[in-house]
Order: sequence, then structure tokens, then C-alpha cells
Amino acid sequence: QVQLVESGGGLVQAGDSLRISCAVSGRPSSRLAMGWFRQAPGKEREFVAAISQTGSMKQYADSVKGRFTVSRDNAKNTVYLQMSNLEHEDTAVYYCAASVAVWIGERSSYDYWGQGTQVTVSS
Repeated sequence: QVQLVESGGGLVQAGDSLRISCAVSGRPSSRLAMGWFRQAPGKEREFVAAISQTGSMKQYADSVKGRFTVSRDNAKNTVYLQMSNLEHEDTAVYYCAASVAVWIGERSSYDYWGQGTQVTVSS
């Protein structure tokens, strides 16, 4: 059973940077395609970023392109989301997701989900 644990969320100001992490256990992360999603209060969950098993493919939502960077360290079984130039609209609970597929991208049919980490951006 794959377990995903997000960490690194917090309260920051608009324009700040923040890196959140997702620790993977139960299966080598090198065998999982990973994604980040977020859900703001009163809104549906939305895709943020995705990265393939080897990191050779990445995809971003238009709203974060150029500001967020997804990466992974398979030796540490960890996936990261580096967020820069944060905006109030980025406030949400951020979820890590994993798929046994090589690549799944923005589709929400991931196999495993974490509990989420709160990111709050004050304006």
C-alpha cells in the first residue's frame, strides 16, 4: 500500500516562495508517476502539476506555469513542488497523488492520495 505524506505548507505573504514535499512509502517512488492538486475553500479540486516516473516529463496548470516547479528525488522517495511569486489565489490545501502508470498528467485518476498540506498566502 502506497502512503503519501505532504509537508512544508504554511502561511506566507504574496510574492514569497515556498517548497512543499511529498514523502512516498510502500513502493519505490521511481515506479510512480506523481501529481500535485489543490483545493481552495468552496472550489473543486484542480490540477497543479505532474511529473513522470523518471522526471523526464512535466506538466503544469496554466495558472502556475512559470511560477511553480515540480521535481523529484527518487533516491529519497520524495517529490517537491517549489512555488514562487505566490499569489493570494494560490491559497488552498495541496494534495500529492501517485499513479502506477508511467505518465498520467492532469487526469485525476491517480491511485493514491495524501492528506494534504495547507498553503495560505496573505495579500
